[in-house]
Amino acid sequence: MKKFSKSHHSTMNELNITPLLDLAFVLLVIFIIATTPMVNDLDLNLPSKSTGQKPPSDKPNFIVVNTDGGIFLNKKPISSSNLFPVLKQMKRENTNTLVVVYGTNSVRYQNMVNVFDALQRADVTRVGLATEFPGAALSQLQTE
Repeated sequence: MKKFSKSHHSTMNELNITPLLDLAFVLLVIFIIATTPMVNDLDLNLPSKSTGQKPPSDKPNFIVVNTDGGIFLNKKPISSSNLFPVLKQMKRENTNTLVVVYGTNSVRYQNMVNVFDALQRADVTRVGLATEFPGAALSQLQTE
């Protein structure tokens, strides 16, 4: 092994920045890929000029599915086979039909799927899920 004295060492006059630039470009590419613009395409229904007619009511319609599979539409019992035609008629009368669906704690999953299927076939797109329902109204529905 050769021994070098301090006099034989040359001082480094330049700093090699090639690996540093490579790292910077890799980080830049990762940053560009990770922050792609998240575009949310929303269909906006902008208000149009009033034609003098009364706007349709945005009063929500409530569908309650109880434990035994009974379906109530606005506190009135309805069979699952009649739900679709009634929803279709509501959609024809008001294109902005709003429906809020509530299922009791122990409702069968299939009963809820049937309700959502009827809503989808009737083209009711404004649907909400209620997590709580007023206790008095629910007890009234279950006793009827």
